[in-house]
Amino acid sequence: MPLPPSVARHLPVESRALACYTAAMPDLTKLSPGQRAYEEKRARKAGMSLEKWLATKEREAVEADRAAARAAAEAAKKVKPPGFFSRLLDRAHKPL
Repeated sequence: MPLPPSVARHLPVESRALACYTAAMPDLTKLSPGQRAYEEKRARKAGMSLEKWLATKEREAVEADRAAARAAAEAAKKVKPPGFFSRLLDRAHKPL
């Protein structure tokens, strides 16, 4: 995870670049040996290093989550106008 802008702006450029790079590095210790072998095979097939492959997968997962959240927020914004019977009932409940 990159540093927040309020903290990052006070660091020298080299430290900012290093902080962003180390935050983007995937944690290989969480993978079981079988999982690691599988991911290495997929990375080789894609022509990438294992670290780059896992970082790409993580980035794509984050982007997918953001897209799903955006779609959910957009769906919540759309409000259907009241239909014929809803308007009719509303008028019936209003005083004369």
